[in-house]
Amino acid sequence: MATRKKQEKTVFTCRECGHESGRWFGRCPACGQWESLIEHRRPAAAAKLRRTSSPAAPLPLTAAPDQDSERVIIGINEMDRVLGGGIVPGSVVLIGGDPGIGKSTLLLQILSALAVQGHTVLYVSGEESAHQIKLRARRLSALHDNHLLATENSVEQISAMTREVRPSLLAVDSIQTLSCADYPSAPGSVTQVRESAAVLLELAKTENIPVILVGHVTKEGVLAGPRILEHMVDTVLYFEGERSHAFRILRTVKNRFGSTNEIGVFEMKEEGLVPVANPSELFLAERPLDVAGSVVLASLEGTRPILVEVQALVSPTNLGTARRTAAGADPQRLALLCAVLEKKAGMDFYGHDIFLNIAGGIRIDEPALDLGVIGALASSLLDKPVAADTVVCGEVGLAGEIRAVGNMEQRVREAERIGFSRFLMPRTNVERIRNRSTLEPIGVATIQEFLTVLFDGK
Repeated sequence: MATRKKQEKTVFTCRECGHESGRWFGRCPACGQWESLIEHRRPAAAAKLRRTSSPAAPLPLTAAPDQDSERVIIGINEMDRVLGGGIVPGSVVLIGGDPGIGKSTLLLQILSALAVQGHTVLYVSGEESAHQIKLRARRLSALHDNHLLATENSVEQISAMTREVRPSLLAVDSIQTLSCADYPSAPGSVTQVRESAAVLLELAKTENIPVILVGHVTKEGVLAGPRILEHMVDTVLYFEGERSHAFRILRTVKNRFGSTNEIGVFEMKEEGLVPVANPSELFLAERPLDVAGSVVLASLEGTRPILVEVQALVSPTNLGTARRTAAGADPQRLALLCAVLEKKAGMDFYGHDIFLNIAGGIRIDEPALDLGVIGALASSLLDKPVAADTVVCGEVGLAGEIRAVGNMEQRVREAERIGFSRFLMPRTNVERIRNRSTLEPIGVATIQEFLTVLFDGK
């Protein structure tokens, strides 16, 4: 017993920032998060087991290899888009999402697309048997001789297997099922997740083999395990959407080799996740016409303009306190815009429940959403529908002014392609548009002017 105590030491690790402490604190001394320190045991000689190879010699930055031209093109357009043009050799990608949203399905489709191109790929699963995976692969038409499969939980065995096979891509499902033999804690613990990720990260960098990891999320919607896991990997992708909904949004949260503003849109069908080439048409396919509370917004996700429907329902409340609920948008921003309408446009939302929804399950975080929310709220409160050929876009300030947003020309071209004929936008943006189109851009400077044009025309 004394020998075991001598070989192991108790450590408290923060699951948010990875800070380690010799004793427990109610609040992490590093990041200030409450109740985030988790107790675990690790060998006293763990630091000595970390590195056995000699350090690499430094070289001039100009002599470093340029891998941009060596990206592996997957062949799934939406996946290549969010990765910045393909997967970079030696990179580590982490895909997170709710259970059943389609992470394993997407992984099989990625591996199949590469196997068809002649690449040897390795899929390691710690959750399912080979029989279960083959059943799913057959349903997705993802069976191929170049697609290697292994069911393994030991990260040392996975590393040795990968060095022997040397695949073009290694996929691990999931990081929470792996364990490192040097640490006695159970798989999924803070130590095991961190150390297993470190082994795979070293494997990817030394062997120049790209690795895709699948990660589970907690009930709060964040990746399970230590937050340091997201800092270790090169790219973090999140699956958004409800399991009962047909659409899935793959959003880039972190990307060392590309933009963090890109999204990929997929539709879940029986044959798997199908990329959506024209998401605007899909999101507006079921839009009701001549109905109060519905406004079309020209949003921009990365380099892609997307038209979405902003829906608002304003109704008298039977409760003492009115509710403010937003799906797909920031609830705090909704409350702010309600206050602006009350102060600057004389609209009374007191005693009314307000429900806001971005149709299609997509989430919009950019300030350009403001004008769509203002229009939908006013339309529902006044019970006046917005003309079906109208699209809006713009940021609203606390003084009721409408501020310019970026990349307006791209938004105008997308609205024109879909068939809209009237575009309400900030007046400053109208002055900056160089390539005039057949679509009529109408500039507005205040929300009073915007509401007048929206409901009464010019």
